[in-house]
Amino acid sequence: MLTWKDVIHFAEKGNPTPDKRVEKTEEEWKAQLNEEQFYITRKKGTERAFTGAYCESHEPGKYACACCGTPLFDSTVKFESGTGWPSFTQPVKENAIKYEKDTSFGMVRVEVMCNVCDCHLGHILPDGPAPSGLRYCINSASVKLQD
Repeated sequence: MLTWKDVIHFAEKGNPTPDKRVEKTEEEWKAQLNEEQFYITRKKGTERAFTGAYCESHEPGKYACACCGTPLFDSTVKFESGTGWPSFTQPVKENAIKYEKDTSFGMVRVEVMCNVCDCHLGHILPDGPAPSGLRYCINSASVKLQD
């Protein structure tokens, strides 16, 4: 189980090696994604709170990267955080997520991305439920639910 200490280590010292890499040009991503998905996943945007398709969804399945299809989170670790974005406590695999220090907007946070294609997912915070205490705060447009 990943902890906040692990997240900080990855953000400062380097991320686990992904199983594979998917790299495309900006034009290829634009052709594949709708306008909102492109803005959020490739330009590090954020959807408005409580507007995402998966904000209050509790359907079973795996949440995969909207860009490359890599499984990222399981619905069994999704929880209601009350923040307006889908929240998860753990990724499906340690090397599924990439962590980077984010100092935008005058604050220090840890950005989370798909480790396979660098899709911006959202941020991680140390205010989730036990036992990990992690809250992966994810944009609905960055993921797609699979059965």
